[in-house]
Amino acid sequence: MKRLPPLSTLPVMEAAARLASFTAAAQELHVTHGAVSHQIKSLEEHLGVSLFARHGRRVALTPDGALFAEQIRAALKTVADAVESISPEARQNSLTISVLPSFASRWLMPHIGKFVELYPEYDINVQSTIGLANFTTDGVDVAIRFGTGPWPGVHTERIAGDSYFPVCSPRFRRGKLPESPEELCGLALLRTDQNHWDAWFNAAGVERVPRMRGVAYNDASLLIQAAMAGEGIALTRKSLVEADVANGKLVKLFDVEIVAPENYFFVCLPQHVQSKKVKIFRDWLFREITWEATGPAKTSVMAPVKPRPKR
Repeated sequence: MKRLPPLSTLPVMEAAARLASFTAAAQELHVTHGAVSHQIKSLEEHLGVSLFARHGRRVALTPDGALFAEQIRAALKTVADAVESISPEARQNSLTISVLPSFASRWLMPHIGKFVELYPEYDINVQSTIGLANFTTDGVDVAIRFGTGPWPGVHTERIAGDSYFPVCSPRFRRGKLPESPEELCGLALLRTDQNHWDAWFNAAGVERVPRMRGVAYNDASLLIQAAMAGEGIALTRKSLVEADVANGKLVKLFDVEIVAPENYFFVCLPQHVQSKKVKIFRDWLFREITWEATGPAKTSVMAPVKPRPKR
């Protein structure tokens, strides 16, 4: 690190620059005018440049002084924010939630406003990532994950299950939508996991699983966007597209659904399970998630995945 100036001079410099007066800066900092003048002179000697032009008792920033004052103000704000972020009061009123991008955009964002209305005292920070949350280094309080769970070293609580079914844009193929599962063979099939399509075709009674021709995505939100754009038929989760099917942005094809082998989990550190903010968010989350109440269609079945023939 480059040699720093005397750190005690920096708040003095910021105040004098902002107020354009050594006297006003002295009053704000509860020191004498002479003390401010001495600190500024010491800083100028250290830097080797003049920060202020003196005109009797009036002072004005030099070009170097104006540039330096702007950067010092930003640096001091960063330090103040860092102090605030680790203060007990700030940590108590801040809630950081780690979620998958698909869940963040398709479910959490449309619902989190309700939580803010109920609990305005909390500052909500949402971290959207496909990686596992690091509760120690990332400052995460709670995480919502979709997978098989549980995960070692953390408190893992199942929230709900889900199901998969195919959807597409009502404008796909100019509105000429497939009328049977067999008609999907040869069409562009979008996916995040090949096995889910295999299982769905098995449940739908299609003996020969078609070779995938569509694009594979690493996140379900991208998959759904592609389906809305008419790029193909997506096999996706009910929890992510229920609203879009209801408002006509997507069309659900056929009544066959497969039960997802994964589940949604509420995750946090074991020692935080009983903290007030974690309990409040956990209870709200469980009340708000409603898609599992209706469950998948009666024809749903999680069929075993047949091995695909080698080509």
